[in-house]
Amino acid sequence: METLQLMVADGRRSPGTVDTYERQLRNHVLPPLGELRLREITTPLVDRVIGTIRTEISPSTAKSAKSVISGVLGFAVRYGALQYNPVREIERIEAKPRRAPRGLTSDERVAFFTQLTEDPIARRKDLPELVFFMLATGVRIGEALATLWSDVDLDGGGVNITSTIVRVRGKGLVRKGTKSSAGERTLALPISAIEMLRQRCATGATPPQPVFPDTLGGFRDPANVRRDLRNARGHGDLSWVTSHAFRKTAATILDEAALSARLIADQLGHSRPSMTQDVYLARHRVDSQAADALESALRQNRPGSQKGSKEGGNEEGQNP
Repeated sequence: METLQLMVADGRRSPGTVDTYERQLRNHVLPPLGELRLREITTPLVDRVIGTIRTEISPSTAKSAKSVISGVLGFAVRYGALQYNPVREIERIEAKPRRAPRGLTSDERVAFFTQLTEDPIARRKDLPELVFFMLATGVRIGEALATLWSDVDLDGGGVNITSTIVRVRGKGLVRKGTKSSAGERTLALPISAIEMLRQRCATGATPPQPVFPDTLGGFRDPANVRRDLRNARGHGDLSWVTSHAFRKTAATILDEAALSARLIADQLGHSRPSMTQDVYLARHRVDSQAADALESALRQNRPGSQKGSKEGGNEEGQNP
């Protein structure tokens, strides 16, 4: 883990990675392997351990546990305690196919925003405007919560996405760089999103503050916001909606507007669809076609344009 800490310090790993690996080590690796000598850890044994984790817990947990075991044993090989890494010969773990991502249709967006704006708790939690911002940009929930007023250019109509919010054990909430270099991007904003942000800014925003802060003006915990969204969506027809659905919805809107895969990937902060485009195309501000398409689809959903959407304060995200 000291090696991981060094990798975090020089930017090669996320702070959250250390927490994840420590949790896997503590919960899934040490119980079956912690009492064994290095020479007793063989490929068949590790294969059985990983297979058990895959069957009893999940393929994704098995993949993480395999990475942890491989890292520990690889460290032993580098220092001469083992001749080879027993994990090397273990077959790749194939996860179950994921369900196809689902975005909100036009009617579902209207229904969802109606539900949010009519819910006093959701309004107090500042959910209508946060959700609208995520839909209007396609950003991840951590990226939305990490956005500062200094990242927003209301006159130029853009927002710089440079960071995300994660919770690190022992440190609390940490604002760190995006997952990849492709995640650092400047997005053109739909007009309705600019109007919404101007209204928020007019309440007394200051550049160092988050655009969507907690009651003390600090960062909000993405896990808490996800919980608030689960509570707000209820158990009806929209009970399937998650924060990632807003990102999928933005991508679907752009796809239906016949924007290229490259523009959509840029909007979402993805490095693909092709290595050639990644290496040879300089990307700074995403084409305004993305903002125009999102504006056309989402303008009717802007919280400020609906009666009652601004009633009350908010408990965990007061306007700055």
